[in-house]
Amino acid sequence: MARAARGEQLVDIRLLGVPEVWQGAAPLPLGTPKQQTALAVLVLHGGQLVTVDTLVDELWPDDPPRSALANVRTYVGNLRRTFDRHHGPNLVRLSGGYRLDVDDERVDVRRFEHLTGEAASAWSDGRHERVDELLGQGERLWRGPLVAGLRVGPVLTARRAALEEQRLAAIELRARLDVALGRTRAAIALLTDHVNSHCYREQAYVLLASALKTDGDAGGALAVIQRAESILIRQLGVEPGTELLSLRRSLLGRTAGHSASAARKGGPERGGAVTSSARRVHPRHLPRNTADFIGRRELVERMLAEIGASGDEAPTVRVIDGMAGSGKTLFALHLAHLLRDRYPDGQLFIDLRGHTEGAPVEPGDALTVLLRQLEVPAGRIPSDHEERAELWQRELRGRRVVLVLDNAADGQQVRPLLPVGSGSAVLVTSRRRLSVSDIGPPVSLPVMTSDEAVELLARTAGTERVGKEPDAATEVARRCGHLPLAVRLAGGWLAHRPAWRVADLARRLEAGGTVLRRLAVEQQTVAGAFSASYEHLSEPVKWLFRLIGLHPGDSFDARMAAALAALALDRTERMLDDLLDQHLIEEVAPGRYRMHDLMRQYSAELFRESTDPAQRHEAGNRLLDHVLHQVAVRASSLDQQVLTTHLRLGAPLRADLINESDNSDIEWLEQERHNLIALIRFALQEEGHSGYAWRLARAMWRFCYMRGYFGDIVATHQTGLTAAERSGDRAAQAVMHNYLASAYTRTGSYLDSLRHLEVAVSISRDLHDRRNEHRYRANLVVVHWLTGSPERSVSLGRQLLREDTGGAVNPIVALPNLGYALVAVGRYPEALRAHRQHLFLARCQSSWFHMSNALGHIASVENRLGNHRKAARLIVASLRLREQNGHRFGEAEARNELGIAYRHLGRLAEARSQHELALDLARDSSDRHVQAAASNDLGLTLAAAGHVDQAVSAHREALGLASRIAHPYEQGRALSALAGHLAGTDAAEADRYRQRALAIFERMGAPERHDLRRQLAETPA
Repeated sequence: MARAARGEQLVDIRLLGVPEVWQGAAPLPLGTPKQQTALAVLVLHGGQLVTVDTLVDELWPDDPPRSALANVRTYVGNLRRTFDRHHGPNLVRLSGGYRLDVDDERVDVRRFEHLTGEAASAWSDGRHERVDELLGQGERLWRGPLVAGLRVGPVLTARRAALEEQRLAAIELRARLDVALGRTRAAIALLTDHVNSHCYREQAYVLLASALKTDGDAGGALAVIQRAESILIRQLGVEPGTELLSLRRSLLGRTAGHSASAARKGGPERGGAVTSSARRVHPRHLPRNTADFIGRRELVERMLAEIGASGDEAPTVRVIDGMAGSGKTLFALHLAHLLRDRYPDGQLFIDLRGHTEGAPVEPGDALTVLLRQLEVPAGRIPSDHEERAELWQRELRGRRVVLVLDNAADGQQVRPLLPVGSGSAVLVTSRRRLSVSDIGPPVSLPVMTSDEAVELLARTAGTERVGKEPDAATEVARRCGHLPLAVRLAGGWLAHRPAWRVADLARRLEAGGTVLRRLAVEQQTVAGAFSASYEHLSEPVKWLFRLIGLHPGDSFDARMAAALAALALDRTERMLDDLLDQHLIEEVAPGRYRMHDLMRQYSAELFRESTDPAQRHEAGNRLLDHVLHQVAVRASSLDQQVLTTHLRLGAPLRADLINESDNSDIEWLEQERHNLIALIRFALQEEGHSGYAWRLARAMWRFCYMRGYFGDIVATHQTGLTAAERSGDRAAQAVMHNYLASAYTRTGSYLDSLRHLEVAVSISRDLHDRRNEHRYRANLVVVHWLTGSPERSVSLGRQLLREDTGGAVNPIVALPNLGYALVAVGRYPEALRAHRQHLFLARCQSSWFHMSNALGHIASVENRLGNHRKAARLIVASLRLREQNGHRFGEAEARNELGIAYRHLGRLAEARSQHELALDLARDSSDRHVQAAASNDLGLTLAAAGHVDQAVSAHREALGLASRIAHPYEQGRALSALAGHLAGTDAAEADRYRQRALAIFERMGAPERHDLRRQLAETPA
């Protein structure tokens, strides 16, 4: 189906906060940060042309790489395919750029802008209920700044600032509405947080002072105005506006009158009785707010808003958890200091010592400390724990305090300390997940972003010093895993070594391989912080934690952990929950886990210190065996017969962890792709595991080939070849050589492909392996054709089909390659028979992969026979099969052939679209001979549409690429087409091009030689 004919848009695009695209309840993959940035630019220019230059400037505002244009095409091509698969908006390639046709209702930014704009209009009209409704909808959309976490260029920077201003205006409108509706306290809470975060907004101070005045707090209103005047005059050098000055004058008059009234009534100024509230102390026991608090701004704002929105009658409790070193205490203290004005009756703090040496603080002892902070005399504090708890609740009744319970061990320790009838705020920090009823979900503190970590390093080591070496600072932050504790220690380490550059520390960390113990400041280390969490575990869970560090990939599942540790799956899952509760691992998706980089280093160090090499070998063997059998099951639906022959697998060590029903789960292979590559390298590096390296490479080959991951094939099979050579397994070496050749063929490295295939054939002959020798020679058919020897290809292909192999060889391998060669020499009826036989065998063997390819090959021949409608129908059927089975192999060729059919049918716009999509697909997979073919066919379509200059450019691009990869057929096509375009303007040059093209086609025996001979014969001398 053509892109323009796609159905309804079914995805929601969210750019406020971290970019997300959702289809129903499922998030779609958005790729790299650069690709997400490209998406944001296209979405925000919805329905408009976005030039390639605009995208380049946005993605690389300072110094674009030489590959910038190619990278932009890759990012947009990836987005287009994602939208195609999930009924997303139409992403169109235009001359000079791209256009995304997206419905405003599907984009949170557009909805937010519309809602806040309409709310402002409704306020002007006095429709308060409508304002409340619209603002509520807008507030629910705001998850953070535009594309939070991405480094952006000029376009998104300007749009981010505009949206932030719109949001601030919406907050102030919300406050006005709250006052108008009698919700003055809510307005005060909101505006207090607002002016703390945005201290230069004069209008916010006016609104806050007005709200306090309305609430009867004239003194508080005056304090707000004095703060505003101080900031405006001293920091900005501007005079306050008339509205602020007028409000101050009215308040001063009111305050004077109030004081006189109080004096007449015998208040405190005349020696009257002191109220009970005046007798109460206002303790200040928070540790000082450190100057190097960095980042987490969105989380701070969200928590302040949540706490501000809570009622005055019940306590507000928030639990902040996270891994050791993530900055929980500092975060909680920062929040508590920001809340001081909102909770004027005191600030209390206690370290419950839940994860430090020695026993945690008992709840009764903690109550004593907290009561003393309230200045309750020691003689009044009961010795009975229950009476002490009752006194604590009585003392808090009627107070509004901020209470920080730091470093909690568990819910039992925290529960007796929580206020009951008090409108106080309680912040609890812990390294583990706490189970406390009626609190709500915890806030898990993530590590810092790269920019935040660099800023923290600068605050600690010196801003000027770090600013001179931004790249080195970024690398130090990365080596520290963006963990605040590690970054702060790195900064302290630099601060004590003034002669060192930041780059010196980066090199030291890289050479040392760990920051766990190197970065020590006053006996504090990252390893020491992690140890406090680790030591609380039971011995079996400690063992599992140490083993997990062996896994070299980014993430793992419970089955992999069970295989590593030789444990039952249900027990492993319970133990993983224990590690999760202690924040020693993270759950990145249901049942899928990862370790922070520094935590992985810590785990690996513990393993080396406590485990002998034999145990390491056995654990690695269990993991690799399990993963290999998992891959084999998943890949069995792709090429089961050959895969079984090549892998020579025995029974799995853990059959209980293998689910045979997973054999159609191709997406698991996509999810695990990078982990599998890491495991192949791991198998090569670990002594005695070479067999797993080449077997894993072979097991994932078909998947990588289908998806166009030819670079992955080269990387994994080079590693597999080294492993096979190391173990002396010659059959495995032949396998690796053959599949390396497959990737080199697709990427245009034909000589490398030929070399590897010849070695594979030679080894198979030495081993008398007739089956694989036949298979590898069949692959030579394609290479001979691509290198300009199609007659040799035909001869070899026919010979392979005639050979009597006693049923050992499946002709399904040789038939499509022979068909290719027959097309190249113009024997179309014979090629059609070969491809139809291929389709018949594919149907007999229920091979969807071969069926889709055979349909595409038949369509290619029908195009050359002039049956273009039939060709188009066959290609559409082929593409649908590919879509159903999730493979991309051959899609670029199929799209290009569809473009050829559409061109001959006069559907030129659709033809161009298909050629351009084919080019994008081929570029994504580095499939260079398809790029050359698609460029040539795009040129022919452009010429048919009257765009001759663009056609010449396309053919020149094809000629350059075909020449670089030594692909004579596409060189000849490009030369012939260029000759036709130049004939009217430069006959001599056109003649030279025809002569060169004819020489190529004569040497190949290609059918195009006949037309060229005729053209040259008709050319005047």
